[in-house]
Amino acid sequence: MKINAAGLELIKEFEQCRLVAYKPTPDDVWTCGYGSTDGVTETTVWTAEEADAALERDVADAEECVEKHVTALLNENEFSALVSLAFNIGCHAFGGSTLVRMLNEGDFDGAEAQFKRWNKQAGRELAGLTRRREAERELFATT
Repeated sequence: MKINAAGLELIKEFEQCRLVAYKPTPDDVWTCGYGSTDGVTETTVWTAEEADAALERDVADAEECVEKHVTALLNENEFSALVSLAFNIGCHAFGGSTLVRMLNEGDFDGAEAQFKRWNKQAGRELAGLTRRREAERELFATT
């Protein structure tokens, strides 16, 4: 399965394209493009085409992550919301999450409620992550 347009727009909206390396928060890692961190250093500068290519690679990695860890049958919106989550928190955290366990046990309502738990960085709640998790949860709940 592939991410749908709503899921991709969600990622783009929250990641926003920046062509010069930055740290989203002081506790974060160097980031460029649409939230890409692979090979990014303090001096990284990309073209729009490089940012788009990195987004495609990163989304493909997140799609593979969801397919690898989720055994439950998903609709397009559920899958896309999960891809956005995995894109943002990383495959390791996603794969070991209670959200994935609940999905694989067939508890979709419980899994949906788990999105809100992923709104912290270094133990601090971030308003942007709270908004993103709610948008992902809403997409997940859309039939």
